[in-house]
Amino acid sequence: MADLAKIVEDLSSLTVLEAAELSKLLEEKWGVSAAAPVAVAAAGGAAGGAAAAVEEEKTEFDVVLVEAGANKINVIKEVRAITGLGLKEAKDLVEGAPKAVKEAVSKAEAADLKKKLEDAGAKVDVK
Repeated sequence: MADLAKIVEDLSSLTVLEAAELSKLLEEKWGVSAAAPVAVAAAGGAAGGAAAAVEEEKTEFDVVLVEAGANKINVIKEVRAITGLGLKEAKDLVEGAPKAVKEAVSKAEAADLKKKLEDAGAKVDVK
């Protein structure tokens, strides 16, 4: 008797095109139609792909200064506090907006930084 676990493993590794070709070959060999099961398998595969996309939730965010706003001096001070840059570097970053203030931070830290910069008068985007 065949090793059923091995067959299941081999079938699981097939691409969609290979599975469709296998279905055709089995239909010809056994003289049956697998139209309904193929449709169900295709729908299940599509749902599985959508679920995988949902699982990969973004964990790192970039805080981007879009615009300094009217209180540029306060924004420069806040950028210095956040980044540890010197006065000239922070001023260049603020004047060169849109620019990333901090990259690859957690969602909570990104929200905190956004609030601080917006309170200083800046327009901020989290990507």
